Amino acid sequence: MLLNKKRQGVGVDVGGTFTDITVADETGAFSTFKILSTPDNYSRGIVDGLMRLSEANCLQPEAVDRFIHAFTVATNALLTGEGAKVGLITTKGFRDILEIGRLRMPVLYDMDWDKPVPLASRRLRLEVTERLDFNGNVITKLNEQDVISAVKKLQAAGVESIAVCLLHSYVNPVHEKRVIDIIQNIAPDISTSASYQVLPEIREFERTSTTVVNAFVRPIVSNYLGALQHALESKNVRAPLMVMQSSGGIVPAQSARELPAYCIESGPAAGAIAAARVGNQLGIGNIIAFDMGGTTAKACLIENGQPRLAAEMEVGAGINVGSRLLSGGGYKVRVPTVDLAEIGAGGGSIAWCDSSGALHVGPKSAGSDPGPACYGRGGVMPAVTDANVVLGFLSREHLLDGEMPIDAVSAEEAIREHVAEPLGLSVEDAAYGIHEVADATMVRAIRAVSTEQGRSPSDFTLFAFGGSGPVHAVTLARQAGVRSVVVPPASGVFSAVGLLFTDVGHRLVRTYWTDAEMVDTEHLNALAESLTEEGRELLADAGFGEKNVELSFMLDLRYAGQSDEIGVPVGDGPFTKEVIAAAVEGFQQEHENNYGYRSQNEAVQLVAIRLLARGVEKHQVDLSSRINMKVEVSKNSKERQVYFGKKGWQSTKVIRRDDLSETEISGPLVIEEYDTTTVVPPDAVVKSISNCIVITLLEENA
Repeated sequence: MLLNKKRQGVGVDVGGTFTDITVADETGAFSTFKILSTPDNYSRGIVDGLMRLSEANCLQPEAVDRFIHAFTVATNALLTGEGAKVGLITTKGFRDILEIGRLRMPVLYDMDWDKPVPLASRRLRLEVTERLDFNGNVITKLNEQDVISAVKKLQAAGVESIAVCLLHSYVNPVHEKRVIDIIQNIAPDISTSASYQVLPEIREFERTSTTVVNAFVRPIVSNYLGALQHALESKNVRAPLMVMQSSGGIVPAQSARELPAYCIESGPAAGAIAAARVGNQLGIGNIIAFDMGGTTAKACLIENGQPRLAAEMEVGAGINVGSRLLSGGGYKVRVPTVDLAEIGAGGGSIAWCDSSGALHVGPKSAGSDPGPACYGRGGVMPAVTDANVVLGFLSREHLLDGEMPIDAVSAEEAIREHVAEPLGLSVEDAAYGIHEVADATMVRAIRAVSTEQGRSPSDFTLFAFGGSGPVHAVTLARQAGVRSVVVPPASGVFSAVGLLFTDVGHRLVRTYWTDAEMVDTEHLNALAESLTEEGRELLADAGFGEKNVELSFMLDLRYAGQSDEIGVPVGDGPFTKEVIAAAVEGFQQEHENNYGYRSQNEAVQLVAIRLLARGVEKHQVDLSSRINMKVEVSKNSKERQVYFGKKGWQSTKVIRRDDLSETEISGPLVIEEYDTTTVVPPDAVVKSISNCIVITLLEENA
């Protein structure tokens, strides 16, 4: 079917196993496509997918006027350590701040644990003489000869990227700017990252770590986005390339090339944005968004229609399956990010037995090459997808409406050899064990964003998406104490759909550290005006006029002596004593929600003022107007045997999503569609509401 309208938007989400593509025309009608990712060159898989859509008359390359991308290049570079060779220029006396860090460790009592190796080795971290005080006044002038010497040493060492982080440059960047000028004069081919641009905030360790991470991934991200833009133009896709940030807003590719640290978790953020949008349409404001793909599973809390944001994250430590209160296992990146808990359990996660006979799932993944054994691409180790095929949760014949053949025999053999026989189990019990271990791992992510944040899961609805999310959703909901599950339309490519819901957004910050009672509103309003001017300028460069600009401020507050802040929204200004008092009360309430107490006797401090500058456009994706690439899909209902653990094999009806109505159907039931499969076990009922699959859990003994 042809999308006849002239203007089209494209969203592309590259994952570890699949690349998901959504194309929507100006009426909101949309098409989707999944293709295996190409880790050797991710842009190749993107272009191949776009050409497949074009061949099916679902895409007109020259009609694309909006192209939004979420990528994993930065994440992969940090996980594999294959980023740029980084040098650091810092103030004399601060060479070892990356090792000192915050003296935290992710696993208590583990005497074998080692700190992550700094991304800039010690011999490539050089000091220069200079000094500012905390007000930005120059105490010691910058010794430019020190800088020249440092740059030449780093250049001789083959450094590809230099991070510059000088003391108190967040207040006055004069010395950092001069260092950057010297680097560009001596070694113009070396990439540079200055902390006053990357993170103009207090806290030397966090600022240094974030700047070094940015420097580490900047060359590879810049090269990738440049190559992708060139590849798209060669196929007549000439729309400006936009990139999703970890915070949920999009920015021009040039901004992402300069500040890639802000785009590390771009894909999961898009899914949370889409879940909030669909929840709003259904009148559901409190949501746990659960995204299970091929490599990882992510959970995010959405309250009152807004995804929660975190001020920082840790990356490059593999997957943190413990409490998020135990940090220190990765590289600190202090950038706004959708508050995610991520677990190494996806459809491609490999099942294995340790020497004591215990079954594990992940974090290693089969990825897209070779993939799970059932893909028939040479994989021999059993993955979660193999278990789901053996159990009958997934088709034993094909996925993607026939585009991906499934080799069920290879799945059975992989499970038999590596799990069933070592543990003395039948193949189906071994497969169900893999399924349960994966569930037990993933439910920790759901609890991390709910119970660990002082929220009761029973007050939320689980929105399940991703290629594997709807398969596991109901079991996870029951374990977490959630009562209902929603599977949105196009759930298997939901993050790619979410990219088309997003607006251009820039998050800016200025440090202002003082007791809340001592705030100088004139100074605070001056900072707000400076942020406003910068935000409007950035949006004007992206083509947004005054009528399409939205500004909203947030104040970072904490009790005196605390090391972490809570961001409190305060509208669009101006700031008065009454506004500050209301922000303090908002902080007190949120502190009680998160930590169980508030104190009227402790002083509250203001640490920073933040601005979200959004360029607002009217985007629509009509989730009831999906155009399938594959027209001839059998809609005849059928049955197959599905294994439900203690309930054994049960004859289970298999239907298409279109067969659902507003009339409830009791489980067991399997609902198939192009990009995912939804499993409704016994003790649950399902119906369709506004094109969403809505599952209600019954009492287990009902």
